[in-house]
Amino acid sequence: MSHYDRNSSFGYGRGVARSTTAEIDEGLRSYMLGVYNYMTLGLAVTGLVALGTYLLANPTFMGGKLVALSPFGQMLYTTPLRWVVMLAPLGFVFLIGARAASMSAASARNMFLAFSAVMGLSMSSILLVFTGVSVARVFFITAAAFGGLSIYGYMTKRDLSAFGSFLVMGVWGLVIAGLVNLFLQSSGLQFALSILSVLIFSGLTAWDTQNIKDMYYEGDGYEVAQKKSVFGALSLYLDFINMFQSLLFLFGQRND
Repeated sequence: MSHYDRNSSFGYGRGVARSTTAEIDEGLRSYMLGVYNYMTLGLAVTGLVALGTYLLANPTFMGGKLVALSPFGQMLYTTPLRWVVMLAPLGFVFLIGARAASMSAASARNMFLAFSAVMGLSMSSILLVFTGVSVARVFFITAAAFGGLSIYGYMTKRDLSAFGSFLVMGVWGLVIAGLVNLFLQSSGLQFALSILSVLIFSGLTAWDTQNIKDMYYEGDGYEVAQKKSVFGALSLYLDFINMFQSLLFLFGQRND
């Protein structure tokens, strides 16, 4: 855009600059809307799969405690299969990362939806642990916080890239500590990890939004832009899911 600035003293230059800026702004809005639409679709798939799995498990509660599950529920939540279900989303993330460069936009979209479904299967267990009312309440709290942070990342003129590597290292620390705590089952460690997770993924929400916005200006072709849109949606989806799970642990009301 700097070559337009050099012509700022001429009416023609100013007209072209305004026209080009308007086209970029409209294109950026359309691009970001596509990212948020993909993200929303992924969250919808996750929610529907989680609810469907919960209903198939057919849990029975007495006095706020889980006392019975359907055969499907017993297989999913009380056998070694639960470890496969629990760790499947992490495996999916590694698979998508390994194949990101070679995937087409359509394949990336399908992989994202498949990942969202697997995440829903894994997250269905939270409906056994937390009341439906508290799950809904925390979801809307997360949505409000996520929206504010994403708007900040989109609107701010401050370069957030300096925080990126620090936040990514924090995510890896959370993953490793979370895997360790699967075996330790320490409620204190889980509480600390939940607080750190909220802080880290709050920062990542703003940073990822700014990063997704900056990628638009690279001027890629349609196919590459569509694939970037899907991967941008995946980044924001993961930020939202992790914030939601952490806030639910901190503020959710348990069935027991």
